[in-house]
Amino acid sequence: MKNEKTVDIYAKSGMMFKNACPSWRSAEKRKAMIKVGIIGATGYAGAELVRLLQGHREARIVWYGSRSYIDKKYSEVYRNMFRIVEDVCRDDDLAQLAREADVIFTATPQGFLAGLLTEEILSRTKVVDLSADYRIKDVAVYEKWYGIEHKSPQFIPEAVYGLCEINRGQITDQTRLVANPGCYTTCSILTAYPLVKEGLIDPDTLIIDAKSGTSGAGRGAKVQNLFCEVNENIKAYGVATHRHTPEIEEQLGYARGSRVTVSFTPHLVPMNRGILVTEYARLTPKPDGSLPTPEEIRAVYEKYYGNELFIRLLEEGVCPETRWVEGSNYVDINFVVDERTGRVVLMGALDNLVKGAAGQAVQNMNLLFGLPEDEGLKLAPCFP
Repeated sequence: MKNEKTVDIYAKSGMMFKNACPSWRSAEKRKAMIKVGIIGATGYAGAELVRLLQGHREARIVWYGSRSYIDKKYSEVYRNMFRIVEDVCRDDDLAQLAREADVIFTATPQGFLAGLLTEEILSRTKVVDLSADYRIKDVAVYEKWYGIEHKSPQFIPEAVYGLCEINRGQITDQTRLVANPGCYTTCSILTAYPLVKEGLIDPDTLIIDAKSGTSGAGRGAKVQNLFCEVNENIKAYGVATHRHTPEIEEQLGYARGSRVTVSFTPHLVPMNRGILVTEYARLTPKPDGSLPTPEEIRAVYEKYYGNELFIRLLEEGVCPETRWVEGSNYVDINFVVDERTGRVVLMGALDNLVKGAAGQAVQNMNLLFGLPEDEGLKLAPCFP
């Protein structure tokens, strides 16, 4: 039998498996748990939500929505959930789900939620949308970049952009709709934000070179994502046209206080998970004509991220790597000043399915319900 000290360690670390001993929580407390519905539970981001919420002590999933697998056991779709999830997949009836859940995650393609969201749904439940439907405040920009008509633009003004480290104060128990940021955007914005906010770089000179694992392309069968197409290969795509570009520009524009234009190029690399961004920007001269020093740049990062749970500013000379954040909600960030060119090279790495999608969504849910921000997310990166 574990002693009291050992039990306390397990409880604090979030490693207690709630289903292994149902009596650990009173029946009354279990009823008070947050009821969660997931639309798109069998996509990669949806499946990651399921995995993370199995370890969440204050939430339980009541609806595994999947248009492709209705009435099929969830554990038959994802065998890693065998004897963990016994539920069957249900449809995507958002109106009915709103009557059963306290919060709904929509891990769905662009346009899905916008076509179904109503005032009645938002009056009954909270929604965390993992698509881009409510991320961009200018509906004309959304329609231009995504090539579809927005069906419910009336909800865009109230949607909070759920980048927790920047917009934490706007995500409260009164918030009804959270626009969960994209994976590329989360990494790109967080890596540059403090320097843009403090005016240490000229954001109009910002060039973002981003690389992602293949899970970022979703679980759907596409020829370009087949093993033989991806293995032993790296390619750029969406050059000068990628749909995350306006999202990055909008959020960095808020930091600067005026419009920002960046160059963003994503690349597909043959790995399952992870995003690495390398960003280049010209340093802004100080009044005396000198450039910000590495010490001044690090001080700015420490000012914004020194107390953040999930942002790790690496030691000098250490470059972020995707393998050291895999399976976790961490973002690793560092920089190098290139005195020869007057530029700074910024680097960031995260797991695109966790901090870039499901983990950030859970982080947003925790804020919505006044829970510790790291509940269900106390995950050390896994290696190898």
